[in-house]
Amino acid sequence: MTNKLDGKVAIITGASSGIGEATAIALANEGATVVLAARRGDRLNALAEKIATTGGKALPIITDVTDEAQVQNLVHKTKTEFGRIDILVNNAGIAAIGAIDGGNTADWKDMINLNLLGLLYVTHAVLPILKAQGAGHIVNISSVAGRTARPGIGVYNATKWGVNGFSEALRQEVCQDHIRVTIIEPGLVNTEINDRISDPVAKQNMEERRRSLTPLESEDIAAAIAYAVTQPPRVNVNEILIRPTLQYW
Repeated sequence: MTNKLDGKVAIITGASSGIGEATAIALANEGATVVLAARRGDRLNALAEKIATTGGKALPIITDVTDEAQVQNLVHKTKTEFGRIDILVNNAGIAAIGAIDGGNTADWKDMINLNLLGLLYVTHAVLPILKAQGAGHIVNISSVAGRTARPGIGVYNATKWGVNGFSEALRQEVCQDHIRVTIIEPGLVNTEINDRISDPVAKQNMEERRRSLTPLESEDIAAAIAYAVTQPPRVNVNEILIRPTLQYW
């Protein structure tokens, strides 16, 4: 541990796997108490135990961030248990990609609810606490798809462009409250995010892209998040774009 985040409390959504899991470990290694939010309780418990074995502190709270009542419970339990919230990492998300024409609108709804509304709900719930403290840091996980547009991922593009626009507006609204906002925009990462692809053509295309390069690992993104949240209070790292070396799109 380097203890750069000693005494800080961080909520990480989507913490049961991938970037969320790696981020929880990285922030715990910096001394933060981490609150693990996701739907899969068994995985959250296993992660909390793993963090504890290395001297860290973690609290698992089963949460579906698309349910505003569960989000309120997450934030209330965190504040009650630890007395503060310093960092929020809005990581939960899915990539149900595929062509717009003939697309699965149920997938669209799920993706918008999680990638956008879930992020909005958790942000909305923690803001009064951060403002009362006069400090805090919100990290929103976007994507290269939040800066570019490509055929076959149009609705995913819409959710991630939404994350970027919301994040910049939020930064301007809360900077005078000493609240920092960071967007992290990964390219192709070796996670479970593409498991929700129901379109067979889109799934094949993604698998071919993955085989064409060496994707990023979750730990690479976690390291970027840790970098942003351990900067001095005068520094707000607004945006980090991270691509695999061989990714050109």
